[in-house]
Amino acid sequence: MSQEPSLPDIDHLRTWIGRGEVAVDVLGEDLARKYHATMDFPGEAPRHGQAAPRLIHFCLAQPAAATAKLGPDGHPARGGFLPPVPLPRRMWAGGAFTFHGDLRVGDVVKRSSRIENVVLKEGRTGALCFVTVHHRIEANNALVLEERQDIVYRGVDAPGASAKPPPVADQGVHQRPMKAGATLLFRYSALTFNGHRIHYDRRYATEVEGYPGLVVHGPMQAALLYAYASELRGTPPRCFSFRGLSPLFDDDAFALHATEDRDMLKVWTAKQDGPVCMAAEASWS
Repeated sequence: MSQEPSLPDIDHLRTWIGRGEVAVDVLGEDLARKYHATMDFPGEAPRHGQAAPRLIHFCLAQPAAATAKLGPDGHPARGGFLPPVPLPRRMWAGGAFTFHGDLRVGDVVKRSSRIENVVLKEGRTGALCFVTVHHRIEANNALVLEERQDIVYRGVDAPGASAKPPPVADQGVHQRPMKAGATLLFRYSALTFNGHRIHYDRRYATEVEGYPGLVVHGPMQAALLYAYASELRGTPPRCFSFRGLSPLFDDDAFALHATEDRDMLKVWTAKQDGPVCMAAEASWS
């Protein structure tokens, strides 16, 4: 019988607010080439000195904990930079970006991160702990990107638990059918140095965390939606925010959707005949 996770001691976890870390990386041609191929972008990959695709920063300056110091889920063991939330499921719930320029191939990139907030809420399935992280991405001593990262921790659904199914998603004015198979998930995990086993270890994902398949990365969905918005408008958005609403799995047929909303573009991923998985807004102002 599995042991129920203890409820978070929110007072202790909030002592992490204000903690920071700084990491440095190089945006090399090899990374740009592999990212371009993984995301199926058209044309040639950018070369030295050329602008790199936005959101490639997810691949840069990631934690590199020793394998022996990883937790059972494949993430670095809890209690370092991020607070040690005692809930088993950790997910990227959403985020927001403001771009001040572009990273270029060959740049030395510095990411400065700070814990902004830790909040405990009661959700439909039990306790939810939200951790907000703020990142500043700089290159050549200039601010290129500001990012808010929203992480949520929650328990595993009880066996046999059922929830009211979310409504079927609206259809966008613009649509692009997609498929995110196991190979794509593995390649994206490798590029982002993301060891979370829900993205590549089917047995762990289904038998331990109780998912029906491999989970499609939130950041990858955000990157696909950002690229789609850029393509539709012919120029990349300056501001972009996204929020995960329901999980997407490797066996799911899904599509990118987009609809104009005054000066913004609303974009979302949705399963075929299913709910919205990620909703986002792109703005050029």
